[in-house]
Amino acid sequence: MTIADKTILVTGANRGIGQALVEEALSRGAKRVYAGTRQPLTHADSRVTPLILDVTVAAQIQAAVASVGSLDILVNNAGVAVFDDLSDRAVLEQHLAVNLFGTYGVTQAFLPLLTSSRGAIVNVLSVAAWAALPMVPAYSISKAAAFSLSQSLRALLAGQGVSVHAVLAGPVDTEMSRDLAVPKASPESVACAIFDGVDKGEEDIFPDPAAESLAESWNGGAAKAMERGFAAMA
Repeated sequence: MTIADKTILVTGANRGIGQALVEEALSRGAKRVYAGTRQPLTHADSRVTPLILDVTVAAQIQAAVASVGSLDILVNNAGVAVFDDLSDRAVLEQHLAVNLFGTYGVTQAFLPLLTSSRGAIVNVLSVAAWAALPMVPAYSISKAAAFSLSQSLRALLAGQGVSVHAVLAGPVDTEMSRDLAVPKASPESVACAIFDGVDKGEEDIFPDPAAESLAESWNGGAAKAMERGFAAMA
């Protein structure tokens, strides 16, 4: 799956990693890039088609599907991260609504187009899916759930020719991680690494130095072996 001449949809495309993914797709020769945002977006490149798309609003998802004639790659990038201490259930529900059910809803809606093209789903997640960050536990919980969703979809859709890629990112220099006093990768470098991983067919993509340090132990570990064993049951 190469990016050149492909039609791509990126959710959360107005800033951070999403914005960088749009630009990286264009630089790699994408034929069409649908940029999903909650607010109106303009772009100088005629290959970019803005879509009003709040991933928690079913009507907007369906309207987006109606606007997209064909699709090769869906990038579920839209996300939310709020500092919390798990004392407010509403905060947890907010994270799940966007990071889990938003990803699920958009994927299910565009699945017929992706099945037709034998395309790819790319879910932008976090290493917090493996080990919770105590300052953003609701975020960590939602990303862990979205990672399990990615693994489940990967097994269920393999027979239909649709690949599913989970992006397990470390700290990235975006608004979400602005207050974290740790070294951060640039959104541009992460976007490049994400599409490199898709090009190579990597199931789990580690797009920055902090995440990459975990790749070998994950790919050769018991949990990944168990995932493959369970997937064979499908």
